[in-house]
Amino acid sequence: MAEAETTDSLKTRVRAKMLRQLNEDGAPDPEQDDPRQIAIEEDLEALDSVTDGDPLVEELAARYLVP
Repeated sequence: MAEAETTDSLKTRVRAKMLRQLNEDGAPDPEQDDPRQIAIEEDLEALDSVTDGDPLVEELAARYLVP
């Protein structure tokens, strides 16, 4: 059970970090696509679509969280 709680905690931390990055980037320019912002939004959608134990959570954690 502790492993599932850790994974859930990891998913929550990754999601919070991604939302924080979007917030820090500010409002998008409606006349220009921001590839970084689009990538974060797509990763956030992917994260929201998987369960807590999915390997994607670990992959996104490696990408967004500083070890």
